[in-house]
Amino acid sequence: MPSTAALTDKNAFIEAHLPLVKRIAYHMISRLPASVEADDLIQAGLIGLLDAVERFDDQQGAHFETYATQRVRGAMLDELRDSDWASRTLRKASRQIESAINILQQRLQRPPTEQEIAGQLGMDIHDYFQLLNETRGAQLVYYEDLYASDNEDFLERFVDELAAGPFEMLSNQNFKKALTKAVVELPEREKMLMGMYYEQEMNFKEIGSILGVSESRICQLHGQAIARLRGYLRDWIA
Repeated sequence: MPSTAALTDKNAFIEAHLPLVKRIAYHMISRLPASVEADDLIQAGLIGLLDAVERFDDQQGAHFETYATQRVRGAMLDELRDSDWASRTLRKASRQIESAINILQQRLQRPPTEQEIAGQLGMDIHDYFQLLNETRGAQLVYYEDLYASDNEDFLERFVDELAAGPFEMLSNQNFKKALTKAVVELPEREKMLMGMYYEQEMNFKEIGSILGVSESRICQLHGQAIARLRGYLRDWIA
């Protein structure tokens, strides 16, 4: 049983730490497919928070928020595993787009349009946009691009921040030069988007307001830009 007096009113304590649960959920959701609902993660996180309240013992020297963060995040990861969020599906969709762009780029010797990419994939433009929505969590460098061990927990690595391996790659000066060149080759609107998102740290809603399109459209363009960049950099990350 907890020894901290504040834990006696569990409902109030849980209410006070609800923002922590939401912060962790929205951090994760930005790196996951559109099929994953933030509310599902928040509900799982609340179960983790309740478990933290039940189990916490401040005599062990830990701060409650640090302890709760671990329990909440763990509960969300368990929810993702149990619901089979299918990271393989995300990767498959990303690879399909990337492959289509590569084929067209070599054939046309210029960045292909969305209509051309959709045609290469054998789908209409609306289905292509849906595929882009499904790759919302696409990244430039995936952990499994660098590690092939079946013993590693890809899900936990995927929703976390970059660790030593990918960070070292991104820090490589030759890779930086290749990435800079690849960004220059992007269509103008996607180039602007990447600059606002990664350099100016604007969110998709803010970028959409500037470019005059919806937040959903910016998500699609971001996924497409990532697929283009992965194609340009395939010698590094293939």
